Amino acid sequence: MKRILVITLAFMALSCSPRVERLQTGDLIFVGIPADYRIDGSMSDAIADATCPDSLNIIHTAIADVDEDGIWIIDATIKHGVDRHPLDTFLCDFTLNDGSYPTFIVMRLNDDSGAEAHVARAREFLGRSYNCSFTPCDTALYCTELVHDSYLNPDGSFIFGEAPMNFLAPDGTMPVYWEQLFELIGQTVPQGKPGTNPRAMMNESCIHEINVQIP
Repeated sequence: MKRILVITLAFMALSCSPRVERLQTGDLIFVGIPADYRIDGSMSDAIADATCPDSLNIIHTAIADVDEDGIWIIDATIKHGVDRHPLDTFLCDFTLNDGSYPTFIVMRLNDDSGAEAHVARAREFLGRSYNCSFTPCDTALYCTELVHDSYLNPDGSFIFGEAPMNFLAPDGTMPVYWEQLFELIGQTVPQGKPGTNPRAMMNESCIHEINVQIP
């Protein structure tokens, strides 16, 4: 009787455990860091300050590209531009100062039937530089702009929307980082202009979170 009870309880525990899924082509990986974490006064810090302060700041979005050779990542970063590289490179790039990994949140399209086409379109942008101006550019893209321009409906319309961009810190001031960056490239900060950001994209209703272990 005890043996039956133990087996039954074990089965119930397994049944109640969240299902761990495999990363698939077209999945989106969102990178989150603690709200009080600072890297080095870099763009990631400035993005974190400007994108809806919370216990977790979402600073980056990447695209999963899975084939027989393994898991690849397509994303746009200052370091690589628009690039396709192994998952290990992605993990190394986003390792925190203490050697730990940030929080990775994996989201999948509710209708992922076009995932292969979305990723194929993202590959067409490989080699472009990073869009530091965050404004429309024919030769450069930032991380969520790459996703926005790659994920299209069958009629050619964008799956993900745009929203007014915010560069202000939680206290309403403009961080020095943004002032210096845009002065360097000879333009004003595009506060309020249409654009995308990782947190807003993660909250869109066309995707849902899945339980994937990374790494």
